[in-house]
Amino acid sequence: MTASAVIFDCDGVLVNSEAIVIGVERQFLAELGLVYADAEYLTRFVGTSEPDFVAALREDHRARGKGLFPDDFLQQVRAVTRERFTTELRAVEGVEALLASLSRPKAVASSSTVRSLERKLSLTRLSDWFGEHVYSADHVDRGKPAPDLFLHAATRLGQPPEACLVIEDSVLGVRAGVAAGMEVWGFTGGGHADAGLADRLAEAGAARVYERFADMEL
Repeated sequence: MTASAVIFDCDGVLVNSEAIVIGVERQFLAELGLVYADAEYLTRFVGTSEPDFVAALREDHRARGKGLFPDDFLQQVRAVTRERFTTELRAVEGVEALLASLSRPKAVASSSTVRSLERKLSLTRLSDWFGEHVYSADHVDRGKPAPDLFLHAATRLGQPPEACLVIEDSVLGVRAGVAAGMEVWGFTGGGHADAGLADRLAEAGAARVYERFADMEL
């Protein structure tokens, strides 16, 4: 495919943050009695905005008769992940070489908050590859799997949706890209994938699925 622009998810695509965050989240949730199979967790929650994520957890917590879901859940998770990011966060192998090979417009479109997204890109020294084209779920009314964030990124890049390629690691993100009318490639090399993720990304609409950036021809 020859795309006019490439839009990258961040967590689990550009940086290895997804593996860190998922581990912390699931540890806290297990202490609250919320235990999920790998496939269910990756399919339902990875790629969601924080408000949608917490709303789903509250509903699960209530449905299982666990009482009130703690209001400070996100604050607890953030505190631990922020500390771990300082020493453990890395750019995903091969992504800098891929970015260096792209002369066409590119952007980040992530479900992370603006503040978190900026920190992750700064820690991994990826910020300069995207300039002002770093977009968060904070910039739109509806997060993934709605198409809003990808459409926002395309508009800011000055490109029609059908000319954009999305690279995503989550089922919800793939669905969002497809809903935006964009071609989507799945990526499973971010350190958090289970054995079935590639198949689930394809089933969600990813035209291709890659485990390594080195194998992508853009």
